[in-house]
Amino acid sequence: MKNKHIPELRFPEFKKDGEWEKEVLGDISEIVRGGSPRPIQDYQTTDIDGLNWLKIADVSSESKYIISTKEKVIVEALSSTREVNPGDLILSNSMSFGRPYILKIKTCIHDGWIAIRKISKKTFEDYLYYFISSESSQSYFQTNAAGAAVKNLNAEIIKLLPVYLPKNKKEQQKIASCLSWLDEVISVHSQKLESLKDHKKGLMQNLFPQEGETVPKWRFKEFAKDREWETKTIGEIAKVTTGNKDTQNKVDNGLYPFFVRSQTVERINSYSYDGEAILTSGDGVGVGKNFHYIVGKFDFHQRVYSIYNFSEKTYGKFVYMYFSQYFNERVMRMSAKNSVDSVRMSMISDMPIILPKKNEQVKIAECLSSLDELIIEQTDKLEALKLHKKGLMQALFPKVID
Repeated sequence: MKNKHIPELRFPEFKKDGEWEKEVLGDISEIVRGGSPRPIQDYQTTDIDGLNWLKIADVSSESKYIISTKEKVIVEALSSTREVNPGDLILSNSMSFGRPYILKIKTCIHDGWIAIRKISKKTFEDYLYYFISSESSQSYFQTNAAGAAVKNLNAEIIKLLPVYLPKNKKEQQKIASCLSWLDEVISVHSQKLESLKDHKKGLMQNLFPQEGETVPKWRFKEFAKDREWETKTIGEIAKVTTGNKDTQNKVDNGLYPFFVRSQTVERINSYSYDGEAILTSGDGVGVGKNFHYIVGKFDFHQRVYSIYNFSEKTYGKFVYMYFSQYFNERVMRMSAKNSVDSVRMSMISDMPIILPKKNEQVKIAECLSSLDELIIEQTDKLEALKLHKKGLMQALFPKVID
């Protein structure tokens, strides 16, 4: 069945329906490119009666439907742009190209969009949306896109996309309904994850003193009558150092974690430190934003900083929570540019930190750690659902390219 137009996975009621029909997208729809009136500022309007104007930057990569636009253009723009309607599909033709969306509104689209409209009665937009979203269709776009440094699609490439259709439209409906339901489940779990992250952010803002204050807004009741927090520097409560290995010294798949400049953690066969530490990138991707907390045997790159050997009155996990909350803000404030290339040791060792007594530090850190565990658990659930959907889509559609 390798070369037949039959998917790997099929709903039981359609297993005897035979092969799917092979079509070409340009034969079952009209493919047209958007257009941009120039200069665009001469056509933009805030008038409520203006025409919707959709840009690629206005659309979330996680969305399925286009339900609104941020900008409008005057009616005169119609001579230089393309107006599309609810039920049409659009996809970008450059950069992160090929990702489809279903329109729920009438809007004008600029020349970074290609529209799929006048869809044949052989299919319908939801099924076509998932077929074009499938890994197989996306691979077709990647293989055929033009350009070396920056690839882009044109209408002719999109027109030639092979499209497989079950002869029974009820099977199309079943596939689209199944994947739509899974999208709704993924959306619910995504919202839950964002809610947990927002909850943690709010907690941290209230459990740590704000700028210019020496006590937080919220305190656990057993510490409500305790004295004000004490201001120290990181260098006064712990040691700060850089690593002594570069990437040439490492051996992959060793026993011990090796922290490199970015968020990557590799494995090597030796270690230099054994204990509790906070690690952060000194330069590279995410400088001032990447943080790791570890207890155990480890080593780290020579451009990674480690905060370790905490004083007896200090709880390391509390320092980690505080440091990861405020360090990036400090780095950006001390940098002369809008972006930061590297971190100096003094940025860490001289950083002020406000501390309560150790037992209150423990309470705060454990509260936030328990929330971190929920966030990790929810992240894993979400990734599992996305992986499940990916597997389903690979199995529910025949492959575009054999």
